[in-house]
Amino acid sequence: MLRKIIKIDSEKCNGCGACAKACHEGAIGMVNNKAVLLRDDYCDGLGDCLPACPKDAISFEMREAAAYDEAAVKAKAAMAHSSGCPGHAQKVLSRDNDTSSAQDHQKLTSRLGQWPVQIKLAAPNAAFFENSDLLIAADCTAYAYAGFHDEFIAGKVTLIGCPKLDDTDYSQKLGVIISNNNINSITVVRMEVPCCGGIEYAVKKALEASGKDIELRVVTVGCNGDIKE
Repeated sequence: MLRKIIKIDSEKCNGCGACAKACHEGAIGMVNNKAVLLRDDYCDGLGDCLPACPKDAISFEMREAAAYDEAAVKAKAAMAHSSGCPGHAQKVLSRDNDTSSAQDHQKLTSRLGQWPVQIKLAAPNAAFFENSDLLIAADCTAYAYAGFHDEFIAGKVTLIGCPKLDDTDYSQKLGVIISNNNINSITVVRMEVPCCGGIEYAVKKALEASGKDIELRVVTVGCNGDIKE
């Protein structure tokens, strides 16, 4: 089948192994001190390995490749006594007792300043993009981090998406938005799980393609709600 899959430039690869560590599916391995795509069907095409590479030796390409076999990846992980993709790992999160009153909760105010918020739905020429500070966030971040509205959304134009679930390349649309509007700054908020690397990579790719020098901040939110920036 024709699909998006990673491509490794062996000339640029310095053999550091960072991409192999970032690939939780086990699609990348080290052969003769060079990163190699070992199996097409282990590559999910999300590209969490791309931002891990210090030499920009990994990119996407469209070519004939075996379909991603999630069952095979999970079986391999189980054999290695692993929990598989960390984004799928089940956990119970401990919390201190919530002593705030219902009245306190009623005072909370949404800081969202525009609509729509989905990357796939936003029009690149929307007036709210001009002279804005742009927030691009993974879907789960607002649920994981309690102060998300006040700390991240307030005063910004907000776009959200999930590179794991949305079958699209965000970098193309984000590139148009950045190129066609005067963007003052960009903040990326992602989860600590590997699949969220796709949204960080898409923003960096879009910014590079635009040729603009825009301040970029990347914030990582832990599954327990802490900031790992």
